[in-house]
Amino acid sequence: MSRRPKGQHFLLTAAARTLSLATVLRLSDTEAEAVFAAIRWPETNGRPVCPACDCDAVYDCRRPNGAPRWRCKRCRKDFSLTSGTLFAFHKLALRTYLAAVVIFVNEVKGKGALALSRDLGVQYKTAFVLAHKIREGMAAESRGLVIGGVGRAAEIDGAYFGGHVRPENRKEDRKDRRLAINQTGKRQCVVTIRERDGRTVTGVFPSEDAAGTFIRSRIAKGTAVHADESGAWNGLHARYAMHRINHQDAYSQDGACTNGAESFFSRIRRGEIGHHHHLSGLYLHRYAQEAAFRENHRRTSNGEQFRAVVGLVTRTGPSVDFCGYWQRAHAA
Repeated sequence: MSRRPKGQHFLLTAAARTLSLATVLRLSDTEAEAVFAAIRWPETNGRPVCPACDCDAVYDCRRPNGAPRWRCKRCRKDFSLTSGTLFAFHKLALRTYLAAVVIFVNEVKGKGALALSRDLGVQYKTAFVLAHKIREGMAAESRGLVIGGVGRAAEIDGAYFGGHVRPENRKEDRKDRRLAINQTGKRQCVVTIRERDGRTVTGVFPSEDAAGTFIRSRIAKGTAVHADESGAWNGLHARYAMHRINHQDAYSQDGACTNGAESFFSRIRRGEIGHHHHLSGLYLHRYAQEAAFRENHRRTSNGEQFRAVVGLVTRTGPSVDFCGYWQRAHAA
């Protein structure tokens, strides 16, 4: 087995590149369908299974235009490749959706909807909804995940996003933006729980103080928890063995540090500044969950990430938030 040179970043190695966008774009419609089917139904090697009753006794009843369609012999319901998935009711070619996933996972800090629309040659509205559906699939990986346990360590921290207040031009007109009275009320806190050598879980709250119940539900008893000196974490001492670090004195001291959590926030901050420029408060949790997925798979090849995301998309039902998103906005 080849070993990468000492100190070489994983993304610079050949092991990080196992799939290219060109490979996906060269797929024919039939080949794209076969790739999607193989990932959706791995137990049957890509042979269709009814999403309504899990019956594999189905027969082909393709549409007149050639679109793949099957009918279940048990429940008599028709279904397609994407029925019951996040890509249900799709309008674009399946190859385009697979290409979007490749483009999405190839980015390290995030992918803006405007850039995605240019890459795929679709409207911004289409790219916006598609990107959020992919994020929804990524988020499904950590749904209900409990991390830590006896002998394990986890780090917690919070960072605030949104609600930017532009300072006044003249110095005498400027206000202290740290005071609540001078803020917009839109600022929200992303709280991350990152297990050392393990997974990352995120939540969005009005402040760090509101995250106590979330943390207790996501960190198993017996976990050693590392946190900074924020008073929001004082209530956790009754449940966990706490290790606190005062960042005014040091970033790491006597084994206590939150450098892993800070690394996560570095990723999402760079995504905000370099790709998105603004993270909507309504969907901030989706961006945080996307960053958590990228953090969890930072040592995974882009081909494996592609298969993981497509698999999550197939196991997640039609999006509640984004099915008919723009149509609802227009009707309102």
